[in-house]
Amino acid sequence: MTDTSDTRPADGGERAPQPGRLHRLMRWIPLIAPLLLWAVPCWVLLYTGQHWPLPVTLAGTFLFVLGPVCMPLAMVRGHGRRQQDRAAIIGDTLLGTSWVLFTWSVLTGVLLRFALAVADAGGAEDRARAVTWAALGITAALLTWGYAEARRVPRVRRLDVPLPRLGPGLDGTRVVLVTDTHYGPLDRARWSARVCARVNALEADLVCHTGDIADGTAERRRAQAAPLATVRATRARVYVTGNHEYYSEAQGWVDLMDELGWEPLRNRHLLLERGGDTLVVAGVDDVTADSSGLPDHRAHLAGALSGADPGLPVLLLAHQPKFVDRAAAAGVDLQLSGHTHGGQIWPFHHLVRLDQPALAGLSRHGARTLLYTSRGTGFWGPPFRVFAPSEITLLVLRSPQAPPAP
Repeated sequence: MTDTSDTRPADGGERAPQPGRLHRLMRWIPLIAPLLLWAVPCWVLLYTGQHWPLPVTLAGTFLFVLGPVCMPLAMVRGHGRRQQDRAAIIGDTLLGTSWVLFTWSVLTGVLLRFALAVADAGGAEDRARAVTWAALGITAALLTWGYAEARRVPRVRRLDVPLPRLGPGLDGTRVVLVTDTHYGPLDRARWSARVCARVNALEADLVCHTGDIADGTAERRRAQAAPLATVRATRARVYVTGNHEYYSEAQGWVDLMDELGWEPLRNRHLLLERGGDTLVVAGVDDVTADSSGLPDHRAHLAGALSGADPGLPVLLLAHQPKFVDRAAAAGVDLQLSGHTHGGQIWPFHHLVRLDQPALAGLSRHGARTLLYTSRGTGFWGPPFRVFAPSEITLLVLRSPQAPPAP
């Protein structure tokens, strides 16, 4: 692996993209979401014809009123200036619980109630109570399963990626992608070590981390990130920043990853050479770096590709899939991204798609550019993954010029 670019990010940068629809929507969500997430299930489960005994109704209402009060307070104490991990765990867990309960209260309140009415099953009160028990049962089952999914070591997702400009000498190059590890309030040092062991079993030529290493500063999460030093690759281990680094002293994470033996590709590139052929491996800072106020932090694709032979294929690391518009305009062959978590808790993926061009998997953009979007290796916030499993990705690069296997 040869470094051919300046170690400093180039001065200047592309114009920062305008905030997306999801970004604008997010300004209002903190004000209305806590109320909706708790008020809707309260109404559906307690006040739509169930006629529960008064003590049950009062106790249930009290819990639903407590939710929108405790959840924001816990999240502010956990993720605000105080950075109290225990409060963050409580707030994040309440957020995930309320989202699942909200979703399935609405679905069972509409679909199950309709089905029971069509089937003329029981009286109105019996049908209303059936909705309540079904919503609570489904929520409990999904949260239990979702917690196990979030905490397990991700399964490996393997796929071949054909790159028309890839030389035959690079056919079969093994690229492992980990991203969005989100080391955070729940101590996952042992999980981190097991993830790294699984990565090492894949015998990669190139291992990539496309950002969102942690929630918290490098000093605070060092113990959880330390196993990344054990990751092995025959050519290089490369890293780019994600948006969460810019909430937690991004330069500290760049310095720590460098200390752990990873190559921070901050608007620069390396050359991977094998069998007489060359692949440009480039990386850019996350797009949120543009507004971070940190010196020399910006997403600058021209700087990342400066000095590279335009005839060579390019593999680009960029945290957010929406960077692919710029990648396609520059003729990048393959962009690797994370950020979306595949939605993490269904049906949140519908909101993610308002802001990102891809949710998960391989997609084509423009005439040449492929984008692979990982569902992420860890989880953010709520310790649940519902219908959005985590992954470690093994991408085997294929050249159309390579001779067929015997």
